[in-house]
Amino acid sequence: MSTRTASRNPPAALAVAARRPYLTVAVFAVTLACGIAQLADGGLYDHVVRDAARIDAGEWYRLVTGMFFQDGQVFGLVSNLIWLAVFGTVAERVFGRARWLVLYFGCGLFGQFTSYVWLNPVGAGNSMCVAGLIGALAAVVMVASRRYGVVLPVQFRVLAYAVPVLAVVDTLVHDNHGLPALLGLALGFLLLPRRPVVSVEQG
Repeated sequence: MSTRTASRNPPAALAVAARRPYLTVAVFAVTLACGIAQLADGGLYDHVVRDAARIDAGEWYRLVTGMFFQDGQVFGLVSNLIWLAVFGTVAERVFGRARWLVLYFGCGLFGQFTSYVWLNPVGAGNSMCVAGLIGALAAVVMVASRRYGVVLPVQFRVLAYAVPVLAVVDTLVHDNHGLPALLGLALGFLLLPRRPVVSVEQG
């Protein structure tokens, strides 16, 4: 496979299909709706937040609802939705919708569970889901040259290799985003798209 340089639009160079990100839009809309409902009803958060004591009491649904509501109120909602829009769109184009679902909700649920049993027993937010997507995209960038024949700008490659380092550091400081990112990295290697690149910006 010949090597091509992608400098103007790296995400397009890694896309397996020129598809609109309908799945990202759908999850974005549901998360936004949950956030608005949370802001409108101050008592709702207590019923959906990841809370180890209540999960121990049998309310396991909180591991799922914790991925749609935010513990950062307005700031948490806005920032997490921005990250979802950016990385969700890229990941959906790179991995396709089925793999996106596995990465987003698999890493998110893993993050919720590890937070419940160890890192952060009370909280909520979809940021751990997005961390999984970031880890998976890092895996693609790492193998882009030899697998897809695409040479990405050096800053993308540096950031990709920084992801696992930062994820380990994040875990060591007892934050709960590092482990989902590492799982996303591992799943990213397992779920690498097999189809050839369909859109490349020459540089």
